[in-house]
Amino acid sequence: MISSDYALRGRDLSFSFGDLPVLTNVNVDLQWGAVTAIAGPNGAGKSTLMEILAGVRQPLMGTVERADEVALVVQRVTTPDSLPLTVREVVTMGTWGVSPRGSGKIDAKERKARVAEALDRVRLADFAAVSFNSLSGGQRQRALLAQGIARRARIFLLDEPAAGLDAQSRERTRTMLAEEACRGAAVACVSHDEESIAAADFVMRLADGRRIS
Repeated sequence: MISSDYALRGRDLSFSFGDLPVLTNVNVDLQWGAVTAIAGPNGAGKSTLMEILAGVRQPLMGTVERADEVALVVQRVTTPDSLPLTVREVVTMGTWGVSPRGSGKIDAKERKARVAEALDRVRLADFAAVSFNSLSGGQRQRALLAQGIARRARIFLLDEPAAGLDAQSRERTRTMLAEEACRGAAVACVSHDEESIAAADFVMRLADGRRIS
């Protein structure tokens, strides 16, 4: 059983694409109330590690223990033009299939309240009726973060949330992730942004698919 001190633990995680090793015996600990930056050069295995931690991809070897719901925020998400979705609708997706602990499914009133709270927390309340595809990259990242907040996830995994953003958007993203950690969530983000790495509570570095000190 995972220790109550940790939100997520990965042990001896290994993965390969065919004959190409991507991760080798990687250990990960994510703590409640902290931001962990996962750093390293391109090709180090960072994105694959995040997918494994989120349960999107299965490791060839090793185990992952999660103490709570996980929200994965990926890069460059779009929706087809033939399926126009508003920001509110994208955030509402986070409430699909969830229920309050120990009771039935959430009702429409609670769903609406969760979505409104999440949009407010990521400063997108004024964009609720706007098309998701019309948002900037940073705004899309915030909308997907709101999706996890509406789901009441307590573990947030973000794959390069600062990629392609200007300095102001990177700072806004760092602030929001720190705020979620202050509320008790465990936050991990892949990052090449030195300011984001320096601002993290913990830093984990990968090189050639291995964790380095």
